[in-house]
Amino acid sequence: MIQVAVIDYGIGNVQSVVNACTRIGARIRKVNTGDQLAAEQDHAIIMPGVGAIGEALAKLRASGLESALIHRVLDEGVRFLGICVGMQVLGEICEEFGTHHGFGWIPGRVRRLAAPGSALRLPHVGWNTVEPVGGGWMAAALENRHFYFCHSYAIDCSQQYVRGRADYGAPFVAAVEHGNICGVQFHPEMSSGAGEALLYGFLHN
Repeated sequence: MIQVAVIDYGIGNVQSVVNACTRIGARIRKVNTGDQLAAEQDHAIIMPGVGAIGEALAKLRASGLESALIHRVLDEGVRFLGICVGMQVLGEICEEFGTHHGFGWIPGRVRRLAAPGSALRLPHVGWNTVEPVGGGWMAAALENRHFYFCHSYAIDCSQQYVRGRADYGAPFVAAVEHGNICGVQFHPEMSSGAGEALLYGFLHN
């Protein structure tokens, strides 16, 4: 059975992610410190996230999770999936409520979906299709499926990392991949069968 570490840092639909992964046959352990993450070997790591990126980064750093993630993901090559804010922290800079320095694993900047004063309502909440970009397991998981979004920001990065785009007033990056590092702006744990298919593809790629 595949063992997955789900990062529980007080921000995100952690139990929903645990439940979705359990339904597709994974064994889950929730971790909330760097020491806990380093204590066992996992096939993959999933980091959910909801809310403000500044708070998320502060919690990840205070708990030692960022340094443990660097070792497990960058040094050891463990597969990683960031969800929503868990994807946004992968960027270099985020512009939400000031300027925040992310992990820098995906070169790019996290920007607001619409300029202040725009008629576009934020956050963007609801079901959207995601257009696959390129091939591979993620393109197959995204094709002709709807996913649930709840966000006001999205990463702006080079096309080489983009695996999916969605549209809300204008196109935005909805999925990225860089080696063993993946991220999705939507919530697979809240996207019914489509989300579970994506999680299964991630864990079995």
